[in-house]
Amino acid sequence: MTVADTGGAQAAGGGTAVTGYRGPAPGSSPESPASVHLSHTGHATATYGAMAISGYVHALTVQRAPREPASWPHQVGVIPSPARSFQHRTEADRLRVAVEGGGTAVLPQVLTGMGGVGKTQLAADYARAAWDDGDLDVLVWVTASARSAVVSAYAQAGVELCRADPEDPEQAASTFLAWLVPKPGQRPCRWLIVLDDVADPNDLVVHPDEAGRRFSLWPPASPYGRVLLTTRRRDAALFGDGRRRIDVGLFTPAESTAYLTAVLHAHGRTEPTDQLTALADDLGHLPLALAQAAAYLIDSGVGAATYRALLADRATKLTDLAPDALPDEQATAFDAAWSLSIDRADILRPVGLARPMLHLAALLDANGIPQSVLTGETARAHLAAHRTAVDPTPHPALVSCSDAVRVLRALDRLSLIDHQPDTPHQAVRVHQLIQRATREGHTSHQHDQAARTAADALVDAWPETERDTDLAQALRANTEALIRHAEDALYRPDVHLVLHRLGGSLGKSGQVTAAIEHFDYLAATTRSRLGPDHPDTLTARSNLATWRGEAGDAAGAAQAFTSLLEDVVRVLGPDHPHTLATRSDLASWRGEAGDAAGAAQAFTSLLADRERVLGSDHPHTLTARSNLTYWRGEAERTLGASGNGRS
Repeated sequence: MTVADTGGAQAAGGGTAVTGYRGPAPGSSPESPASVHLSHTGHATATYGAMAISGYVHALTVQRAPREPASWPHQVGVIPSPARSFQHRTEADRLRVAVEGGGTAVLPQVLTGMGGVGKTQLAADYARAAWDDGDLDVLVWVTASARSAVVSAYAQAGVELCRADPEDPEQAASTFLAWLVPKPGQRPCRWLIVLDDVADPNDLVVHPDEAGRRFSLWPPASPYGRVLLTTRRRDAALFGDGRRRIDVGLFTPAESTAYLTAVLHAHGRTEPTDQLTALADDLGHLPLALAQAAAYLIDSGVGAATYRALLADRATKLTDLAPDALPDEQATAFDAAWSLSIDRADILRPVGLARPMLHLAALLDANGIPQSVLTGETARAHLAAHRTAVDPTPHPALVSCSDAVRVLRALDRLSLIDHQPDTPHQAVRVHQLIQRATREGHTSHQHDQAARTAADALVDAWPETERDTDLAQALRANTEALIRHAEDALYRPDVHLVLHRLGGSLGKSGQVTAAIEHFDYLAATTRSRLGPDHPDTLTARSNLATWRGEAGDAAGAAQAFTSLLEDVVRVLGPDHPHTLATRSDLASWRGEAGDAAGAAQAFTSLLADRERVLGSDHPHTLTARSNLTYWRGEAERTLGASGNGRS
């Protein structure tokens, strides 16, 4: 049985079905009820928009009346609201200069950058301006974090604009994309599609649906259409076919300070400009972090100086500094803003190595890590030992150098690092908040283990002879960063060699005062942590005395070695290699302090002991013989000069 203006109803097995009311009867108001009466059954009454059934129903078929296409202008999806104190940026200007060669074809545009730099807000500002200016007939905003979400948004547009069947989303999406292509004789539609937060470029390429149909989710080229895509990805697949790439970076220092000032002022708060500038620097000028920090200041009532102190306190986690309610419709606190990106990087080839690589990079210099540090033997052994189990496929036990480079490329593609192999001494840069969030994900054991591994990797990359001054400077900067992030681990179970290598490199580069300060601190810290008689304490004292001498205080160096020798003999014994080395240093600095005869006498005694302990042909024995010859000559010259001066 079928009833006009309603739908259809069918009953089988002796039952009765009644179809409901679909629209107002001629001349009636929308609230007027419509009734259907059937013999041998009960009665069913349906008011506007409802359906009623009376009797036994074995099967019911409802025929939908085709929906009329929506009139233009028409919007599908919701544009995110403007952020508080939205900052106009150069990237916004670049978005608006999108006409190719002065013609009418608008290039597809791709905003790319790390999580939290404000890509979505830039895209929303662009879309809102185009809509408000009357430049569009159709606007579709798609949250494109998965292929299914894109299909769903396109399908909704197909239903609303093309009378597509809502029961078949893939077909409805395909219908919509075909509809976007201009047709001869039809009024052209000016459209904009925004694909926000594309997580995987493969979500947009040609895939078969459940029915075997194949189509791409990239909107078609049209002289009347625009496409804007935002993503953290940097894959080459996103930037082909003439698409314009726009890299979105951090706020400039001026933009950061202006943003914090404006947000706080809007809530009746004022803070010293220098404190806001320093806070912006502490947060690495990341818009997401600045927004949440401002919200925290407003909600908690604390000042910028207090927030900075909390941020600097290692006992404070980033989660502790997030506001209870995130501002600007943000979905993620900045400590977790990159977790999905890390998960995705881990499934890129070589599988399972992105996370352990990031663990190492998180402990080093955010402003530039030499590629050799992260691709050397120590780093590769770490990657192999800590490969993330993201799939059951067997993997080789060893990680090659080329695989390590591919891991860096994978992290770069997800905007978790910036990898610039053309600058090998600063090839890898990581935002300081990504580093901190990664470190805070470590257990205490993982943190210490990764720190010792990073230190080993630095030593591996550190040449004995520092001919490349840029590399030496980069290695020193990374060691200093490692000390800031994980100093305790570098003293457990003993003092790591990298700490001594740092001080020696400072001295060899001409920074003698810095070398003295470093070894003074190292000696005091080692004595406090490991005790005055620990071999590492004695070594630090030896290095400190040496660089005092190199700074011009030969007498002070000789005095320091005299004191050190007593402790070395007591702790290690008279024939220990370190004891013999300390005697050699003491003898040399005596000579440098003006006592050439004393130096010659000391080397005479040392030579005899080295011959006894090491043998006459040992390199150290030969060195002692050479030094003895030198200081004997100096003593004779001193004596001769003194004699020539007598009357």
